[in-house]
Amino acid sequence: MSDDAGSAGWGAKLRGGLAKTSERLSSNLAGITGSDRLSAAQLDGLEDALILSDLGPRAASRIRDRLAETRFERGADEAAIRLAVASEIAAILRPVAKPLEITAFPRPHVVLVIGVNGSGKTTTIAKLAHLFQEQDYAVMLAAGDTFRAAAIGQLSIWAERLGVPIIKGAEGGDPASIVFDSVKAATAAGTDALIVDTAGRLHNKRELMDELAKVRRVLGRLNPAAPHNVVLVLDATNGQNALQQIEIFHDMAGVTGLVMTKLDGTARGGVLVAAAEQFGLPIHAIGVGEQIDDLRPFDPDLVARVIAGVPA
Repeated sequence: MSDDAGSAGWGAKLRGGLAKTSERLSSNLAGITGSDRLSAAQLDGLEDALILSDLGPRAASRIRDRLAETRFERGADEAAIRLAVASEIAAILRPVAKPLEITAFPRPHVVLVIGVNGSGKTTTIAKLAHLFQEQDYAVMLAAGDTFRAAAIGQLSIWAERLGVPIIKGAEGGDPASIVFDSVKAATAAGTDALIVDTAGRLHNKRELMDELAKVRRVLGRLNPAAPHNVVLVLDATNGQNALQQIEIFHDMAGVTGLVMTKLDGTARGGVLVAAAEQFGLPIHAIGVGEQIDDLRPFDPDLVARVIAGVPA
């Protein structure tokens, strides 16, 4: 498949995946029209529509302020407003659209993946590994979520499917020792990228913080620059609760970037914009499906147009 064909296929999948989000925003924006400028009441309605569509109060306020300055040459019909909203969403997303890059030398480049249980964390690890493989990087996985036997088993199945080595231990084992062994193995093998799964429980934050701190100490002893990335996986269906998770994990684990999953299963995809505006953390990739290639770095202009319901 050519790059153009692949891009077209991903664009179609993105539109399909974000259809619920787009329909929700379009529905909320319906009826907001004006002449060459929007009135204060219309701007209030626009801001409310954006908040109701999970873009968050900060992004909604920013977009409202920009549209207050906009002069619509041909009148502010619904199509013109959606186009203006898309332009402002793109301006919010562009600075954070940063693919995850393997840059560490000496190898391996260590990516610590965190996120609550049910966020799609383990599957996302497999999809990230696949992305790296497509770029001809050698990948190794580490099953550091020893709290759940299911997580170890699931990651092992993905490792076999992808044909990548995995370092794992027994359920209930010490995650830091798994990380130690995986870094040693990846270093010896000259592996480019080591992706480490971690426990996803949040009911005992202190325990999780201690565990992550220990993992970081072990990594630091082996490679002072590691982890090179701490990636938080977020389930878009959680809407505004996803923003709370960013705040908690950013404080606990020093999150360096985000991956947003399950955008195809929700009308709350606007939270992508809210996260970008509120935290400014790199958003490395978005997921819009179950297949191994359904996680991709995103084009902020395309995503903005899709969310705002602007036709292709």
